[in-house]
Amino acid sequence: MANIQLDKLVIASGNKKKRAEIEAILSHLGIDVVPANETAFVDVVEDADSFAGNAKKKADAFKAANGCAALADDSGLCVTALHDAPGVYSARFAGEHASDSDNNTKLLHDLHGIQDRTAYFICALHLSLPDGSEITAEGRVEGLIIEAQTGDTGFGYDPLFFCPKLNKTFAQSSLQEKASVSHRGRALRLLQKKLA
Repeated sequence: MANIQLDKLVIASGNKKKRAEIEAILSHLGIDVVPANETAFVDVVEDADSFAGNAKKKADAFKAANGCAALADDSGLCVTALHDAPGVYSARFAGEHASDSDNNTKLLHDLHGIQDRTAYFICALHLSLPDGSEITAEGRVEGLIIEAQTGDTGFGYDPLFFCPKLNKTFAQSSLQEKASVSHRGRALRLLQKKLA
């Protein structure tokens, strides 16, 4: 694939913590991101049955609204004992307007008394380019769900997700530590390889 020059890129997300994580990784890759206050936001209904499907919907909508390349991420937690739930419903596991705390509480409740705590985060990226072409990438990281929230950084299920490679939860990790092993970091690095 020829090297693609991205002179302008919007991130198709209103989640400040997710944006910060993506921007931090992209900055290391030398890709400039349009600031949130200069991005036209679109409310996209994430009703696809896969992470990749939701990412494509968001990227296409933000590309159309902003007239430039758009990068969307759809990611979530999959827990083995819960048949890979919450999956695509990760953000609304405890209900349509659930908070991170609500979702974590429900997850701990659903896993009460269950020995198998294996889980993985998955991230699907979709880059929609102005010429109609698109690039996708996916990243995954394995871990365990611990029995109580630990750490105060990160977001979502980070306080419950113990990463063996870091020997701590994502919420106990710095942004750089998390990015070095996370599903999103892996997907972004794969995307970089596909771009170059």
